[in-house]
Amino acid sequence: MTAAAPRPGYADLFGTPLITFQMPDHDQLNAAFRSRILERQAQDPAGVQHSNVNGWHSDADMLDWGGAPAQRLGQTLCDLCTNFTLDPGSPAKPRFGWHLRMWANVSGPGAANQTHAHPGAFWSAAYYVDDGGCADDPAKGGELCLVDPRYPMTAMAAPDIFMRGADGRPKQVEQLVRPKPGLIVIFPSWLQHAVRPYKGDALRISIATNLTVVPKV
Repeated sequence: MTAAAPRPGYADLFGTPLITFQMPDHDQLNAAFRSRILERQAQDPAGVQHSNVNGWHSDADMLDWGGAPAQRLGQTLCDLCTNFTLDPGSPAKPRFGWHLRMWANVSGPGAANQTHAHPGAFWSAAYYVDDGGCADDPAKGGELCLVDPRYPMTAMAAPDIFMRGADGRPKQVEQLVRPKPGLIVIFPSWLQHAVRPYKGDALRISIATNLTVVPKV
């Protein structure tokens, strides 16, 4: 009897978590967000400059000026991140809490965000107030682009050749997330990310948040 040919083992190492959540009753929430964010932009038209290109970026104190909508979003983010974070020394009663920094982005035609990460934070999140029509029309761009954290993958000698995964599909070096009103996207703060240029003719409004681990009081 002929022995079966040995089969190679295969494992994906060091997976990167990506959490998505659709905010319930987001229509009313987003209307309130839009009003507050555009009012803040009118008060401070220069904003701040970080990764944003041709777009407006607020200060990171939105929890102070964003009112009840910002507080609700912040609490939702804390709950989601707590569910996906483990304190091995006290798994039943975690000894950590979260410090949040939240800001708004208003992107008109041609606006984008350069590739960057958020050193010092643990989780980072994006929330979409207005997608500017991106969800219904892929030609309008504006996608969140998550970049493979194994940096050399983006600069290999054969960038048009891909490693094959266990499912037979090519292993990608970036993942695109299309904006949608009410969508929350959470990822590790060390993960490099960018926003593709917005090619629509409206406003694309989003909220970004960094969550940093702090000892629970």
